[in-house]
Amino acid sequence: MSGDVRFTVTRTLTKDQQARRERLIDAARDLAREGGYPAVTMHDVADRAGVARATVYRYFATKDHLLTEVAATWAHRITGDIDALAVGDTPVERLTALLERIVEVAAQERTLTSAIIQAVTSDDSSVDDARTVLFLFVRDRLSAAIGEPVPARDDVEVVLGHILLAALVSLASLRRPTEEIADMVRTSGRLVLAGALAGATTA
Repeated sequence: MSGDVRFTVTRTLTKDQQARRERLIDAARDLAREGGYPAVTMHDVADRAGVARATVYRYFATKDHLLTEVAATWAHRITGDIDALAVGDTPVERLTALLERIVEVAAQERTLTSAIIQAVTSDDSSVDDARTVLFLFVRDRLSAAIGEPVPARDDVEVVLGHILLAALVSLASLRRPTEEIADMVRTSGRLVLAGALAGATTA
């Protein structure tokens, strides 16, 4: 995986337009933190950002599209922290540190996490492109955390992505305890990598 996965639409925006778009994302994130998914309406996002409602629709087709972009900025912030910490000397240590960090932040912001999970898993077709970019970015970060060559790397990244999504759903929607979910992603990360490596030695 390459390291240049980018947000959707930002390449064609002027500096002022990009700043306005980011202000809308910040407004939606704050509303989701305060009241969850129901609190995020295009009207309230426009009011919070200080723009006309029509402006919101110039950048985001629907509420779920907007919240999926909120999820993307959230993912960049969390994984940026891990990069700065440079945690772990082995693929398993780096991978589990990343997974645990995501669970830790998600647990601190359960209301926001629940809102973005609801949006990201929506059947709203306007979410498709933004969701694809988000999932590719997460795969890219998982790949970077593993670092070293791993057999069937694409399959490993896809499986880890599904594990992470299931963990966030359990944490935010099912309200499972943080330590239970952290232990689950630690164990899953170790097993997936061990399975991939074991498969290579017996192939």
